[in-house]
Amino acid sequence: MSQIDPLSIAHEFLHRLGSGAEPAAVAELFAEDIVWEIPGDTRAFPWIGQQSGRQAVLTFLRETSARIERVRLDVDDVLANEKRAVILGSLASRVRSTGKLIETSFAIVLTIQEGQIAHFQMLEDSFAVSCAATLGKSENR
Repeated sequence: MSQIDPLSIAHEFLHRLGSGAEPAAVAELFAEDIVWEIPGDTRAFPWIGQQSGRQAVLTFLRETSARIERVRLDVDDVLANEKRAVILGSLASRVRSTGKLIETSFAIVLTIQEGQIAHFQMLEDSFAVSCAATLGKSENR
C-alpha cells in the first residue's frame, strides 16, 4: 500500500478479499490485537460474536470459504474520515450445509490505528444468517 489512510486501507482490504488472496495476505492488514465483531447468533457460525487477534481474521476467511458459497457481493460506497472507514453494500451467500440463501445489506466499520485495522465490525441481518445456518423447515410451507 502506498498510503495508510483509512480509505486506502478499506480499498486494499476489499481488493485482497475480492482477488482471492491467501488468508495470511488479508490478515496482515489487521493489527495483531484486532478486535473482531460480528453481532449475531454465535451458534450459527464460528466467526460470529466478538473475538480478538489475527486468528479471528484467519478463522473468518477459512471458515467462510469452507461453509459459504459467495453468490454476490456489491459494494455501494466506501466512506472514511481520519480514523475510520465504512463499507456499505449488499451480499448473497449460500450456506453449503443447508442450501439456504442469505441475502442482506451490510455495513463494515473499520477502525484504523497506526496504519492497520484495529477494530472490525460487520453489521448485517443476523436473523437471516441464523435462519440460513439451521436445517429447520423451509420458509415455504
